[in-house]
Amino acid sequence: MVLMEERIRRDGVVKEGDILKVDSFLNHQMDPVLYREMGQEFYRLFSESGVNKILTIEASGIGIACITAQFFGCPAVFAKKSRTKNLDGEVYTAQVESFTHGGSYTVMVSKKFLGPGDRVLIVDDFLAKGNALAGLVSIVEQSGAGLAGCGIAIEKGFQEGGRRLRERGIRVESLAILDQMEGGIIRFRS
Repeated sequence: MVLMEERIRRDGVVKEGDILKVDSFLNHQMDPVLYREMGQEFYRLFSESGVNKILTIEASGIGIACITAQFFGCPAVFAKKSRTKNLDGEVYTAQVESFTHGGSYTVMVSKKFLGPGDRVLIVDDFLAKGNALAGLVSIVEQSGAGLAGCGIAIEKGFQEGGRRLRERGIRVESLAILDQMEGGIIRFRS
């Protein structure tokens, strides 16, 4: 998606440790015009897949999931990173290790919101090592729902997450794939 690549070039900041800061438009301050374009592109890519649920993980994926769900005319569901008082009943769980946060946690989705009749599109802001997505895929599998695939805003193509998911036969569509981030220079996969 040319628009995403242009925005990364203009506003993205490369930090030490292969960190790409895109907080000015994607995962702290959100650009609703860009989000609309992302949702529309995910719809174009997956519209023939029978999607009736969008799944993401809190917190950065929620905005993308909501806009994408509008195009599909379906609900957006997000996996919670902590059990709250208003999360009642049985839940699907998965253990997730976070590259960004440097720790692991259990994510959960209420069994009320995913089941065998669902066809799920997972969306998220980043794909690096693939741990968050693997956790969400596990939740979809536990629920008996079908997985249409994963829609990612930005993939770090030089890390193993995308490759590992694709090797499992999971469809992964990324709007921008970074091949390299060195010396402040960002190179995209063509």
